[in-house]
Amino acid sequence: MPRRLRTIVPLLLLMTLLLALSPAAPLRSQEDVQRVFITNFPQTQQVAGSVAIDGVVRHATVQHLKDQLVAPVGPKETTRLVTAGTLTTDGFTSVVLSLNGQTKGRTLRTGSVGALLIPDEETVTRAFEEEGLFQFPMEIKASSVSGASLYFSSEPQRFMVGFPRYRVLLYNTTDKTANVSLHAYLTN
Repeated sequence: MPRRLRTIVPLLLLMTLLLALSPAAPLRSQEDVQRVFITNFPQTQQVAGSVAIDGVVRHATVQHLKDQLVAPVGPKETTRLVTAGTLTTDGFTSVVLSLNGQTKGRTLRTGSVGALLIPDEETVTRAFEEEGLFQFPMEIKASSVSGASLYFSSEPQRFMVGFPRYRVLLYNTTDKTANVSLHAYLTN
């Protein structure tokens, strides 16, 4: 047997013996059940009952208000704004709003298409309906909607959520009717 082979064979046998004798930790998949311990702290932080989580814990969700037809109306014409529905934000801390759509023909007058969101709270809606006041509003708009293209979109904007529900009101300052969609990505 050549000298080099006589040196390699004992080394390989030694390494194989060491691997066979070493304690191997069992591999766990993400599907394995894992033991969890709960420690009760002083009286002010007692944990009682069972602790369980059913399903996946969601940290985000998307809501869409699609294909709303919006005739020309300015954002200050509060009695004529198009009501597009309600955005439910309960359980989330922020929202990223995006708006897109299409005009029904080439516009002759450049304008903007947007959405105003106001809290769906009695005192806020009363101020809006009686005096046209926007309290705690969020606004997203596609500026410079022109005849260069039928399609338009806004830049996404992040807002802090302060209320569990918001009324969505749409406006369109161009001279053509627009088909508008609002997309809301709610996160924690």
